[in-house]
Amino acid sequence: MPIIEVNMLEGRTPDDKERLIQALTDAAIESIGAPRQSVRIILREMPPGHFAVGGESFAAKAAAKAGGQG
Repeated sequence: MPIIEVNMLEGRTPDDKERLIQALTDAAIESIGAPRQSVRIILREMPPGHFAVGGESFAAKAAAKAGGQG
């Protein structure tokens, strides 16, 4: 039973997430021959303040960008 975990920033539509779930499920079926009913997908969404690259959260980067556009 494959379990695929995805961590991503929040903000995508329910339709976007359904398409991702279908694509990941199909990839598991095609690549390792997993039965469709055995594929588990876990989506974890996080706010931009909970994800950082290079010591700066995505929330801080967005705030800095918005402040520079005014």
